[in-house]
Amino acid sequence: METITDLIKDVPVPKMVKIREVFDDTHIPEDKIVETVQNELSREALGGQIKPGMRIAITCGSRGINHYAMMARAIVDFVKSKGAEPYIVAAMGSHGGATAEGQTQILKDYGITEENMGCPIKSSMETVQVGLSGIRKQPVFVDKNAMEADGIILFNRIKPHTSFRGRYESGLMKMMAIGLGKQHGAESIHHQSPAIMHELVEEYGRTIMEHCPILGGIAIIENAYDETYLIRGLTTDEIITEEPKLRDLSYKTIAHLLFDKCDVLVVDKIGKNISGDGMDPNISGRFVQPKYCSGGIDAEKVVILDLTDETHGNAQGIGLAEVTTRRLFNKMKLEMTYPTGVTNTFLHLMKIPMIMDNDREALQLALCCCPDAEDQNNMKMIRIPDTMHIEYIEISEGLLPLAKENPNIEILSEPYDLPFDEEGNLF
Repeated sequence: METITDLIKDVPVPKMVKIREVFDDTHIPEDKIVETVQNELSREALGGQIKPGMRIAITCGSRGINHYAMMARAIVDFVKSKGAEPYIVAAMGSHGGATAEGQTQILKDYGITEENMGCPIKSSMETVQVGLSGIRKQPVFVDKNAMEADGIILFNRIKPHTSFRGRYESGLMKMMAIGLGKQHGAESIHHQSPAIMHELVEEYGRTIMEHCPILGGIAIIENAYDETYLIRGLTTDEIITEEPKLRDLSYKTIAHLLFDKCDVLVVDKIGKNISGDGMDPNISGRFVQPKYCSGGIDAEKVVILDLTDETHGNAQGIGLAEVTTRRLFNKMKLEMTYPTGVTNTFLHLMKIPMIMDNDREALQLALCCCPDAEDQNNMKMIRIPDTMHIEYIEISEGLLPLAKENPNIEILSEPYDLPFDEEGNLF
């Protein structure tokens, strides 16, 4: 009886070419990051609210942000300069396995520790109900530690969301509604219709601003190379009026693959530090709810090879691929992955794709199962490290003509065979 390995052993893996995708690299220099954060906070309408002796909670979430620890420490130091007492709260919904310890570990991975920050870090899944949402009268929850503060400073990146479109997507409003809401708040929103999620994020966020000591926040936008493009301090009123404008700006700065479609997209690693869905669908084209948003590349098959260390076994998003590896499967921890699925209700994100013993077989399986390929003898394959890092990627020879026509693509090598080790895994 033939095995899967027997069936695919003669499938050729195309030669690849290394390229560089060129985007606008405008960014704030590293040596200006701290100064910019503190200047934004120094506005009287924002930092002027902080008085000596006040206890100030600063939110930190689960997404990887460039200079994350540096900016968090800058906020902490500014609060101290005002004579107040800062502390950081883990504001990340159900991530980290929906445990206080798991969320503390996520912050530690980013260098956000009590030693590095010079202030306490508080992580708890306990929440308090602060009111009812404006229109639908649903209970709104907020992190208990945050509610013990005299003031709350929000800190988050603004970018397109992975499963809905609206005036407020990933940003400060969502940090309140879902991040500060912890598992209770995230579950309350996600267990309602996905069609109204964009409305719920605003509704819950506004309720929190009405009933909680939100002082404002620091909003970050990154460029296509994940460098800090913009740092903006916003008051509560400005969160309402200005965040939608920053959301629009983030659509212009976000990276994307400079190809409309391919036969096979290979993603080396996924993880919660990369995207809420493991890989950003605005890049991969694999949306949780394609009925409500779209974009990214059109790939007939997606292969995911591994998990990031920072995701701690949380393999949410693996269900968006057709093929994976035994290496990834062995790293997957159900106790870390499943709580997120229960909270957001997107159970298909946890489904297990076909598992192959090594990278070569994973690629061969995907390549031989693309009936819509324009040229079965000249397959179009793209390999990326993850969806946060797509400046330097690999494309197959079949995409070389398109690459040569694009002025924003630099071709960096001649075609070469992918380097597999003796076990069939990529170096």
